[in-house]
Amino acid sequence: MQLILYSKPGCHLCEGLQQKLEQIQGLNFKLEVRDITTREDWFHTYQYEIPVLCRGHAGKEEPLPRPSPRTTVQQLERMLQKYLSDSPGRPQM
Repeated sequence: MQLILYSKPGCHLCEGLQQKLEQIQGLNFKLEVRDITTREDWFHTYQYEIPVLCRGHAGKEEPLPRPSPRTTVQQLERMLQKYLSDSPGRPQM
């Protein structure tokens, strides 16, 4: 499974989420970090929303709920487990 993190340099929330994602070991996913300052369309879409985490599946992206900056690595892993194990468009609650 692929996770896409829309971010920009100097964003502490983005950096914190990326660090937590990189610490997760119980899930199999590939993390792609996209710098929104490198493409005008990304910048206009996400400039007020970052960090934005999406899952990529079958060539499509689905935004995931934004975790709190206070979320622990273990809590983030449990949240992602629900979304990565479910089919696109139908998160389990």
